[in-house]
Amino acid sequence: MPLSKWKAVLAAAVGTTAIAGTAYAADIPSWQQFEASTYTDPTGVRIVNGDEPVDSTGELRQFYDSLTSTPKQGKKLEEGLIVNTVNGADDKWSASQVGNLTYCVSDKFGADKAGIVAAMNGGAALWENASSAIDFVYVPSQDSSCSTRNNNVLFSVEPVSTSQYIARSFFPSTPKRSRNVLVDDSIFTSGSWTPSNILGHELGHTLGFRHEHTRPEAGTCFEDNNWRPLTPYDSVSIMHYPQCNGGSDNLQFSSYDAQGVRALYGS
Repeated sequence: MPLSKWKAVLAAAVGTTAIAGTAYAADIPSWQQFEASTYTDPTGVRIVNGDEPVDSTGELRQFYDSLTSTPKQGKKLEEGLIVNTVNGADDKWSASQVGNLTYCVSDKFGADKAGIVAAMNGGAALWENASSAIDFVYVPSQDSSCSTRNNNVLFSVEPVSTSQYIARSFFPSTPKRSRNVLVDDSIFTSGSWTPSNILGHELGHTLGFRHEHTRPEAGTCFEDNNWRPLTPYDSVSIMHYPQCNGGSDNLQFSSYDAQGVRALYGS
């Protein structure tokens, strides 16, 4: 993925970094300013942290409040790959559901569909190979009606046209009406970033994993404190944006990514 594209993807995250990191109240936007400036994608879902959906105005306000509050102290700096939390609990699938993560790939991708199917297979395999508990199940019979309204699959993979991100996804706690992976056609022109690794990053979110760079060790791109550490901090994690002081420029799956997913779901 070209650095210029990542800068566009991270525009919202850069703004939230300023909110969390500055000592000057004048630099902190009001709730009204923050709400007005938050990107809304073509499906009507608001996007924060580059590629994470927020389902309602209430959730967006909670996100804003977490960014403008004083960061919690006492997190161990040697701990790492992180899972999203909701009201203090891990945001994860049940043991039965994580072994049956069904999805469709919309026919609306047209000529790009075969490439998206292959990229989803490749991205899913990164996590599946690390933990036998995980199984992403492609259901091609649902492709002709592939949307969030299709209750025959857990989530849908659909095309989107936007300059704000290459792809975005959801967390396990996301309501069904917003449970989709949206992919822009720029996924095929992203330089050293392979489509499989890009979708592997997004599928990490669907399993409950947060951006690794929100941790204090990254020193930038803080998002919020709603996470729990699973492994040592990993600057080369597939969940770490490179320009947020990341240590890798190819978005590859790391050994700590494998360790973290096993810590959450078992081996």
